[in-house]
Amino acid sequence: MFDYEQVRIQRGARSGFPIIAAIHSTALGPAIGGCRLWRYPDWRDGLTDALRLAKGMTLKNAAAKLAHGGGKTVIALPPGAVLDDAARRDVLLDVGEVVESFAGQYATGPDVGTSTEDMGVIGEVTKQVFCRPEPLGGSGDPAAYTAAGVRAAIDAVCRLLDTPGSGTGGTGGTGGTVRGRTVTVIGLGHVGAHLARDLARDGAQLLVTDIDESRRVVAAEIGATWCEPGAALTAEADLLVPAALGGQLTAEVVPALRCRAIVGPANNQLADDGVARLLHERGIRWVPDYLASAGGVTYAVARELHGAGLDEARHQVLGIGAVTEELLRTADRLGTDPHQAALGRVREQLAAAASS
Repeated sequence: MFDYEQVRIQRGARSGFPIIAAIHSTALGPAIGGCRLWRYPDWRDGLTDALRLAKGMTLKNAAAKLAHGGGKTVIALPPGAVLDDAARRDVLLDVGEVVESFAGQYATGPDVGTSTEDMGVIGEVTKQVFCRPEPLGGSGDPAAYTAAGVRAAIDAVCRLLDTPGSGTGGTGGTGGTVRGRTVTVIGLGHVGAHLARDLARDGAQLLVTDIDESRRVVAAEIGATWCEPGAALTAEADLLVPAALGGQLTAEVVPALRCRAIVGPANNQLADDGVARLLHERGIRWVPDYLASAGGVTYAVARELHGAGLDEARHQVLGIGAVTEELLRTADRLGTDPHQAALGRVREQLAAAASS
């Protein structure tokens, strides 16, 4: 815990539930990180989650070149707890007070179990919140901008795939674009559906899947081929886009993959960090998920915390493409995988900030 700048554990004055807020680093700027509402066997499991996620946000923000450090809030509900509307409002107001107590050094947004509407409630207590509903002056649902950031990273990868000696397998494409490329999208939730529609519009040949059979409607709408969930991960494709649950890329799966690159918004795609090295050894380009998925937070923070206009915020989201290309070229130059290259760059950024 002593690797963290601040950790606060507070029993909500209204709700009585444990609220845990962790700031891992403010070396690059005030910390940002979402508010997770989850049920845990013990509140200390929530503390473990908050610490892990806050550290991950430092990496994500630095990798995306945001002027922010990493933090996280966890509302640790006991097993079986059910919140009615009044209890939910109480716990969110409690969160707002905890966030406000950091005096501008930490701002929160939505995460697992919370929504843009919840951020509106937190915003009644503190200004240090993002992704509030648009009618309340916020930036609204970040899904479209998360998808836009992933798309920018995909375009960067396509440019690199067209350079000599890049990747293995696949069907090729046209001039560094997705047109004519085979793309497998795993997960047609809010972000995945946005992304699939965008890729289809620009001429990608899509293979899509979701554990929810009702998502077949999206596949039919965009002219995509539906694939059973168990077969999608190892289907032959130029690009694999994980947009559902994390942890699907394991040491056992890597030898069976038949793609040239992996770029998607799913969090924690690798079962462990060693999988990045295995992908590198197979010549499969992997864009770290913490970079590819940074579009939503980039947009929301630009709009709500920094007062950027719509065009400027969009420009920052699309900048994920240039950051992705730079990272992959650095990894190539160093002969290492993109995760290790990103970690090295983040260490340099944090060291430079600490010495300035």
